[in-house]
Amino acid sequence: MSWFGFGFNGFGQICLKPKDECDKRGNTKVLTPVPLQNVCSCDSSGNDDVDKTTLNPKDNSEKTRQEIKVVASWSRRASIHINGDRCVCVSGVDSASGEECFGPIPESEGCEDAVISERCLILRFPDRVECWSWKRTGKALAWSGVQDRTTPTNTSPDVTFPLVPGGYVATQIPFFRPLSPRLHAVSLILGTEHAVLLTASGTIYTWGSGSHGQLGHGSLTSEDEPRALEALWGVPMKYVAAGGWHSACISGRGMLTISKKEDGDSSNVFISIQAFPALVDVPEVSEISKVSCGSRHTVVITSTGDLYTWGWGQYGQLGHGSECSSDEPKIVEYFSSGGMTVEDVVCGLWNTFVCAVPRKCSP
Repeated sequence: MSWFGFGFNGFGQICLKPKDECDKRGNTKVLTPVPLQNVCSCDSSGNDDVDKTTLNPKDNSEKTRQEIKVVASWSRRASIHINGDRCVCVSGVDSASGEECFGPIPESEGCEDAVISERCLILRFPDRVECWSWKRTGKALAWSGVQDRTTPTNTSPDVTFPLVPGGYVATQIPFFRPLSPRLHAVSLILGTEHAVLLTASGTIYTWGSGSHGQLGHGSLTSEDEPRALEALWGVPMKYVAAGGWHSACISGRGMLTISKKEDGDSSNVFISIQAFPALVDVPEVSEISKVSCGSRHTVVITSTGDLYTWGWGQYGQLGHGSECSSDEPKIVEYFSSGGMTVEDVVCGLWNTFVCAVPRKCSP
């Protein structure tokens, strides 16, 4: 598998030095997908020079495949080893101090998953969760909590981080936040100022800031506690996403619904508030398998492994080779015409990271 990046590169999250694929104006914008040359710089022997991820998606000759997950904040990208010797590598620059931060994080050795933000790096281990604050002088342990997975909780057994037994871990104080026993959560996505939760029954709850209609309750008011998304009541969902100004979810039938959208092109951008969930029509696509939200852009993977993007595109985060925004989903030709199947997508606020593999030929 290979990871690619495009969009905002002001802190070196995508590529460190100017290249033919990167924008020449300070290397700030990457308008088309480029391979992440250093997805993760560590290996089981501690050799930082070994790259264990194939960079050419058409080359299947690598002997070792590292399963890597990517998460992103505004100024950093974290690559998580989720098999073998587990650890986290970070690429980017501290937005406050301006100091570079590249390479493995020693404190992450043995971790299973991670969440990264401008304030902190949250690490989940088999028996605990640790929150490390970014400081000008390095990192400082801000909070640690024991994780007892044997005790019955209000979350379902197979949950995704940042859900933990009894609640979830946030990126600011208080780091641990309880959830009501009524909820049987399986997934929680933290947006910039709001949260979207998916229960085992497929019900969605949202809370936090609603200033752009991102909570989907039909108003622009905020919610202090999780509130069921009544507009989708009775329609089981299987996947949720949250960005800066909007949220998205996928139904069990692969239909995409979104709250808040941005319309316009690069010369005439205007904001359209969609405070109730609305069905999104992706041209010539019958089913959506995954969605991710950036600050004001949306990216989806179809059941056939194609990638579609739309929304704000000033930094090239849509991957169409321009800085244009789009109010309609458009296929990213780089992957479809390059013979690749997209398997995963993660949006930073102003950029996009994609995992793709060579497309299998039909027998």
